Amino acid sequence: MATSSVLLADKPGGITSHQVVSRARRALGTKKVGHAGTLDPMATGLMILGVEKGARLLGRLTGMDKTYEATIRLGMATTTDDAEGEIVTAAGARLDEVGAGVAPGVAALTGTIAQVPSAVSAIKVNGQRAYALVRRGEEVALAARPVTVSRFDVLDVRSGEDAGVEVIDLDVLVDCSSGTYIRALARDLGAGLGVGGHLTRLRRTRIGPFHLAHAAWDATLPELAPGQLYPLSAYPLGEIAPLLFPTLEATAEEAHDIRFGRALGRRVPADPTAILHAGELLALYRPEGAGSAPIAVLV
Repeated sequence: MATSSVLLADKPGGITSHQVVSRARRALGTKKVGHAGTLDPMATGLMILGVEKGARLLGRLTGMDKTYEATIRLGMATTTDDAEGEIVTAAGARLDEVGAGVAPGVAALTGTIAQVPSAVSAIKVNGQRAYALVRRGEEVALAARPVTVSRFDVLDVRSGEDAGVEVIDLDVLVDCSSGTYIRALARDLGAGLGVGGHLTRLRRTRIGPFHLAHAAWDATLPELAPGQLYPLSAYPLGEIAPLLFPTLEATAEEAHDIRFGRALGRRVPADPTAILHAGELLALYRPEGAGSAPIAVLV
């Protein structure tokens, strides 16, 4: 049986996040695997998977800040705001004509901004995913929402050609809040410059305290025998918890009560607080009155 843990995966391009989860289930020999946030099929990079009782932590991980490396192509706009969509405008872009506008355009999209998500996002509209409506040919108008782009650095600028149209490619590095769409940054930067823009490459390199370098599992390897993948790829919950939550070390007597989901007589410092004993994550608790109440028991 797979041990409760957090698995950090490096998603390859060309498969869905659900396929990554399916491969992990097969490799680990358990159906109890979930993830803490999708990546588009085109995108690559870090995904956080929860295994067994580790899946119960995933809801607490979805709001963490993220870092992306991406390439934005100026001069063309697409139906999906990335390279998988159909071209809707091909105005072209010359570096000598629009290059001076890139820096102020990027600055305008940095900080706390109101961003309209991409129409092909997973946001639900009347109970249905926006991307499903778009694929059926329906028009989708999503409301702007506040997001924070704390860093939007242009690392390289190149002139090129796409389908006979002159374009400019920008390699960028973005630190942002959860819920930020990098495709929408590409779209809005191109729109602001009057030439259109879309994303041609996206790689997620960080989620909260977790970095791509920590992802021991390359999800392009789906054929490992059950259990073969696990020992090299997963992090025990007791190691992960201090990176995510304030922690409290339980006494042996408290640990016994926690295993039965009982309240604690002392107050934990935060909601949630991870309760540890002998290196094992027992539960998440929250303050309640003079004591503390369980949120999730993990043993």
